[in-house]
Amino acid sequence: MSSGILVIVIVVVVLVAGAALLIPPYLRRKRLRDRFGPEYDRTVEQTEDRRAAERELAQRERRHEQFELRELSAERKEEFTRAWTTVQERFVDQPADAVSEADQLITTVMAERGYPTEGYDQRVADLSVEHATTLGHYRDAHDIAIKQSDGNATTEDLRTALVHYRALFLDLTNGHTTQKKDTVS
Repeated sequence: MSSGILVIVIVVVVLVAGAALLIPPYLRRKRLRDRFGPEYDRTVEQTEDRRAAERELAQRERRHEQFELRELSAERKEEFTRAWTTVQERFVDQPADAVSEADQLITTVMAERGYPTEGYDQRVADLSVEHATTLGHYRDAHDIAIKQSDGNATTEDLRTALVHYRALFLDLTNGHTTQKKDTVS
């Protein structure tokens, strides 16, 4: 074999090996970005290490796979919608109470759908797998609720919180799960 052909073979082998090393992380990154949307960027920014952030997101997916998520029945959707309407009506006279009730209703809907509800940070992580597009609303509403508990939220802040909670509420009650375990129609 001539030295020119040997060089070409070596270059091709190096290129194939390089591609084999670079393509899987790229595909994993693309899949996670597609799945988590803005939550991917937020997690990478907070972690400051892309690999660690991607491991965390993959862990969230593995945990999420263990859930037995289900759709809400039409009756339960209607009940929750009536409860949401009551929360909105209560806002007129008791805005702080309405915001607290909205948060509680979100947690109740999550539990009904099959999500664990063991704490705010864990709820956020669990929701991020299928509800990443509305997760920012949940965070913003929660931040305002904390501001309210400190006595620093205005009525306009509370109205904004309620709007944010409504976005997640609608996503949870009208959205569809990618898992089809125990689906209720």
